[in-house]
Amino acid sequence: MTTNVFPRRGEIWTASLGNPPIRHWVLVVSLDGRNLSDKRDTVLIVPLSSSGPAGATVVPLPPGETGLPGPSFVKGHFIQSFSKRGLLDRERRVLSNTRMREVVMAIRRSFDPDAPWPER
Repeated sequence: MTTNVFPRRGEIWTASLGNPPIRHWVLVVSLDGRNLSDKRDTVLIVPLSSSGPAGATVVPLPPGETGLPGPSFVKGHFIQSFSKRGLLDRERRVLSNTRMREVVMAIRRSFDPDAPWPER
């Protein structure tokens, strides 16, 4: 387990989630003011999945963008607060600001019926 973890927005990490814990890739979505603060011990994350139906709260990510072995899907409806100390390993890639705006909109659509969503 990593100590003195200061993740940044848009980074992909591994973390043990669930009960029993299973290792997952997660995307840090909280603002860096929170992430880099030594007074805050949690960050906001969204777990990544290897599958996912297209939808208002799901953002597909190709492996070339994430550096992960296969396609990933950000499921904005699974946003959660998570202990910084629970983050295990940082991956090499960071999502772009443009992609993070898409993720934020997917999260927003999970609770805001008025959030825009271009039908595909």
